[in-house]
Amino acid sequence: MTGPLLEVIALDVRDAVAAEEGGADRLEVVADMSAGGLTPPAETVAAIAEKCTLPQMVMVRLDAGFTAGDEELARLRAQVREMAEAGAAGFVFGFLTAEGAVDLAATEALIHAAAPLPWTFHRAVDHAADVQAGWRAVRLLPNLATILTSGSPRGVGEGLPVLRTRAEAGDAALIMAGGGLSFDHVPVLLDYGIKAFHIGSAARESWLSAVDPRRVARWRALLDA
Repeated sequence: MTGPLLEVIALDVRDAVAAEEGGADRLEVVADMSAGGLTPPAETVAAIAEKCTLPQMVMVRLDAGFTAGDEELARLRAQVREMAEAGAAGFVFGFLTAEGAVDLAATEALIHAAAPLPWTFHRAVDHAADVQAGWRAVRLLPNLATILTSGSPRGVGEGLPVLRTRAEAGDAALIMAGGGLSFDHVPVLLDYGIKAFHIGSAARESWLSAVDPRRVARWRALLDA
């Protein structure tokens, strides 16, 4: 792919089909957005694979936090294997220690479980105690496809300076901008050299509603303009 990438959150088959109809390139498949997105049922991944050709990046996360102990990691590794068999094209995960540093041991455990499939480090990086150190820890990990980030826990609008700094440091190709993303941000981010974009609520009227292919199509047209 040479143009901008558009990833859309899908909760079910209906969302996935609508996202594909609207022109999305990729799905992030999750459950329970009230908790920020958790691991979906394997049945959902399998059902989407039957009805939709878009690659599925599947969230692997047990709760709304960013930490994972040994017992949780064992469950997450099992989920990775289950999702891969169901049709996942890759995964979305990432962990912080209790002190707010990137938890390399936990993250690498899932990288190994997911290999050779690619993965996205999710917005945990925006919550790191030292964001720049977090980026340095993540950016060279194996099989990393993208880093989903808004540059700030408060969203892209607040995080633009961080995203610009990371792009200028050579990380533009890794950045997938998401979290409070609006149309107005897109030209600025494209100017930074960022070419991957992630939308969730912007693709639907509310989280109680399905993805609207017309909304996805407007994002597709904006990115391709």
